[in-house]
Amino acid sequence: MSRIDRRFAALKAAGRTGLIPFVTAGDPAPAHTVALMHALVEAGADVIELGVPFSDPMADGPVIQHASERAIAKGVGLADVLAWVSTFRERDNDTPVVLMGYLNPVEIHGYERFATESVAAGVDGVLLVDCPLEEADVLAPLRAAGLQQILLAAPTTAPERMVKLCEAAEGFLYYVSFAGITGAGRLSTQDIAARVATIRAQAKAPVAVGFGVKDAQSAKAIAGFADAVVIGSALVERLDGAESAQDIAARAGDFLRPIREALDEA
Repeated sequence: MSRIDRRFAALKAAGRTGLIPFVTAGDPAPAHTVALMHALVEAGADVIELGVPFSDPMADGPVIQHASERAIAKGVGLADVLAWVSTFRERDNDTPVVLMGYLNPVEIHGYERFATESVAAGVDGVLLVDCPLEEADVLAPLRAAGLQQILLAAPTTAPERMVKLCEAAEGFLYYVSFAGITGAGRLSTQDIAARVATIRAQAKAPVAVGFGVKDAQSAKAIAGFADAVVIGSALVERLDGAESAQDIAARAGDFLRPIREALDEA
């Protein structure tokens, strides 16, 4: 059983909703990425979604786009991200880490090499936004190495395709709450609750809901019908401008702890 599977099994047994924060690796300060990851866990993160900086993050809104730009400007690349995960594992061998990004850096790195180095570093899964289920054969080396492919579903997903996604899902199925980019403000829980319930009844893996989740209130509303909540842009925005490890950890903790408390109350 993978770290992701173990974590969601533990959450289910405890009757808790998972909290999955997203941060861009290398932002706001490359030297403190590992400290940030540990701070997220201490504040209640169940899974860490670590963004691989990319020059054309088409699914992301301005906040995460700018975070990628800042990280790239500081020289952050895929090798750095894997090194940080490896360092994180020296203290934390339990918290699942999912790399979120785009196919191009993986292809340039080489699929087999990426798979081998990711597993050695302690990565548990990958969410590649521009690699849909229909093109997933290129990721065979990743799956063979033990990396779980996190798939995306959306309100616009056709019923017949949703069946395929639910059947193929592993780790967790990421449900995009609306058709748009990260950080937009159009979250309507009434519109997505029934849809998520239907997906959960079909999916072999837990269902996490993201896009548009900004604070404890919106996260708590989702906790009533999802296995986990993903929150990214609001956290990345809160971290923007922090420089010291202490400031980064404090901002991360102050932001995430109320959300963890709200989920536990729900």
